[in-house]
Amino acid sequence: MEYATFLLLSALVYTASSVTHYSVPEEMEVGSVVANLAADLGIDVQTLGRRKIRLDILANKKYLDVNKDTGDLFILERIDREYLCTSKTVCYLKMEVILENPVRIFNIELEIMDINDNAPYFRRDTINLDISESTAAGERFSLSNAVDPDIGSNSIKSYHLSESANFDIEIQTGRDGSKFADLILKKALDREEQAIHNLILTAVDGGVPARSGTASIIVRVLDTNDNAPQFDKDSYTINLTENSPIGSLVVKLNATDKDEGSNSDLLYSYSLYTSEKTQQTFSLNPNNGEIRVKEMINYEDFRIYDMEIIATDKGS
Repeated sequence: MEYATFLLLSALVYTASSVTHYSVPEEMEVGSVVANLAADLGIDVQTLGRRKIRLDILANKKYLDVNKDTGDLFILERIDREYLCTSKTVCYLKMEVILENPVRIFNIELEIMDINDNAPYFRRDTINLDISESTAAGERFSLSNAVDPDIGSNSIKSYHLSESANFDIEIQTGRDGSKFADLILKKALDREEQAIHNLILTAVDGGVPARSGTASIIVRVLDTNDNAPQFDKDSYTINLTENSPIGSLVVKLNATDKDEGSNSDLLYSYSLYTSEKTQQTFSLNPNNGEIRVKEMINYEDFRIYDMEIIATDKGS
């Protein structure tokens, strides 16, 4: 009769229940020592090579490693907090330190601290605004806010506007603490005085030293029909010989309007104070202001013709 004996061998894995925490600033130079891992974990440095110490990092890259001769935990690859933790305010690298013979596992947590390595920037380098010159002072206009990948005190702290007699800014704070600026019209605009306003908006972070970014604000002042046409002369005295050929040019009137577009397009017409006889004798081109002889002129019939001409723009 035969008996079989089964022997079950169990490999014991010792896992440290606590987590060892370290903090380092981002962008540390490659080769920089974070801490002496062997001393902190109570491991004999002389056994590191034999026990095949290795570091497993729960990330896409191996940012750190352990020196098997000294037990130092050192930077193996540049760490960029903004790349590693895109939208997190707190950034951690979680690692496992594994030893063999016997097997032991330690949990390591490395907090990556932010440094002011990014300058604020605007999503749009140029902000275009169209503002009517009839807009009342006190009106506000939203602007594109700046962004800064850094966090905390290194994020955007304030905005500044280049000197302007017409505009100022008011800084607002969102629920998440983000800063943005509204453009405030502090003095009414006059297109005929200045049609374009070029402003510079600067975003500044709270780092030391502070970093900044700028955007151009181009304000185009939209016209309102706030100007009346003006003739270059208030009155004209013209001598004309009788029997002047029909179609002869008597005078070309010239009126101008400081507005633009349809607000400066003019039409010429006789006023009600111009007699029917005069209007029958002389033609008026409504588009260019030319007055020409329409009928034969007889000195014995009329010696003086009085005309009153109105220039009207096409604005509302």
